[in-house]
Amino acid sequence: MKLLKLLVLASCSALPAYLQAADPVKGGELVIEAQCESCHDDRYGGGDGTQIYLRSDRRVNSLAQLATQVSVCNSQLNTGWFPEDEAHVVAYLNKRYYKFR
Repeated sequence: MKLLKLLVLASCSALPAYLQAADPVKGGELVIEAQCESCHDDRYGGGDGTQIYLRSDRRVNSLAQLATQVSVCNSQLNTGWFPEDEAHVVAYLNKRYYKFR
């Protein structure tokens, strides 16, 4: 019974499958290449595009929402990222700013 409880706890805290192989370093490189923060500068209006991730009223409150938002940005900016690239970006943003499990 203890083993079952441990397995359930481990699976609840594990990253989703699409993020397990994602590389946050690669994601950071993609964010720089796409100039994401310059777009965020315009949208946030504070002169520091990274603050969009940290604001108290942010619209992203889970890994699923983060993945959706990255996909929306990919589409709007026409970056040409493949799904695995989006996963790298999600892993980067999660590690650096959001810290979701």
